[in-house]
Amino acid sequence: MKRRNQRGVAMIEFAIVATLLFILLFAIIEFSIILFDKAVITNASREGARRGIVYDPNGTSEEVIKTAVINSATKLISLGGPSSFDEHNITVDPNNCLRPRNLVKCPAGTPLTVTVNYQYHFLILPKFVTQLADLNLSATTVMRME
Repeated sequence: MKRRNQRGVAMIEFAIVATLLFILLFAIIEFSIILFDKAVITNASREGARRGIVYDPNGTSEEVIKTAVINSATKLISLGGPSSFDEHNITVDPNNCLRPRNLVKCPAGTPLTVTVNYQYHFLILPKFVTQLADLNLSATTVMRME
């Protein structure tokens, strides 16, 4: 008689456990992508700073640095929507002496700071965890002018 009362127990247990396992699986995938994107923008800020500090007889403009950052950040993964990464996400300081063909160039040893911001859009997790809004990833690189 006890067997008849326990017929659907395995299916209910599987439904509960499978739901938790799928949420955990998607959480692992999403946070892995966040770590990957963080590494990509860190590398992009380094590439932009490296492009900015290398001596160029014609001078280096802020646009050249931003182009180097954008070219290096082409591998960003955005599952939750289209990536909104453009030159507005990049800050270059000091930009007052980074002009092409300018006779006044940044003196050697001047620190150049390149900051990259990226808004990560979650795909699955905000539907289950409402406290998770879009995440702002940021990377800053400081190098001295040559």
